[in-house]
Amino acid sequence: MDSSEDRVVAVIMVGGPTKGTRFRPLSLNIPKPLFPLAGQAMVHHPISACKRIPNLAQVYLVGFYEEREFALYVSSISNELRVPVRYLREDKPHGSAGGLYKFRDLIMEDSPSHIFLLNCDVCCSFPLLEMLEAHKTYGRMGTVLVIKVSAESANQFGELVADPATKELLHYTEKPETFVSNSSI
Repeated sequence: MDSSEDRVVAVIMVGGPTKGTRFRPLSLNIPKPLFPLAGQAMVHHPISACKRIPNLAQVYLVGFYEEREFALYVSSISNELRVPVRYLREDKPHGSAGGLYKFRDLIMEDSPSHIFLLNCDVCCSFPLLEMLEAHKTYGRMGTVLVIKVSAESANQFGELVADPATKELLHYTEKPETFVSNSSI
C-alpha cells in the first residue's frame, strides 16, 4: 500500500473506575486518564503523540467510565488538536484484546492500514513514527514497543522473550510471579 493511501487509527485504553486503585486517593474524584500530568490530562500526552502520525484518521478512547465523564474532554481535545477523538464505552472491563474485539467493526470501518494500541497511563516520548517505519520495513503482523527493566521490578510489568536475531516475540507473560530471563532460547 502506498503511504499516500495509509489510514492510521489509534486506540488508547483508558480503563475504568474499578481500575487504577494504586492511583487512589487521587483518582477518587476524577478519572485517572483525566488527572493532570505536566499541565495536561494524562490521556492528552498519548493523543498528542498520535497527532504527529501522518494520515491519522481517528483516535478512539476505550474504557468503562461513564460517557458523561469523558464527553467534555473528548469535545475539547478534538477541537484543540484538530484530531477526531471518540470515546467508546465498554459495558464491563474486557482488557486490551477484549476492547479491540468488542469495537472491531467500528475501529475497522475506515479500513485503516495501521492501528496503534496505547495505554493512557504510559508516559514516554512515544516514537510512533519510528515504530510505524520499522513496522513497514519488517512487514510483520505487529510491532511492540518495550523497555528493558531489572529482574527485581519485572513482576510489575508484562514480560516478553524475543529472539535476539530476528526480534520476533517468542513468549509473553502478564506480570509474572518470577522473572523469565533476558537470555536467548
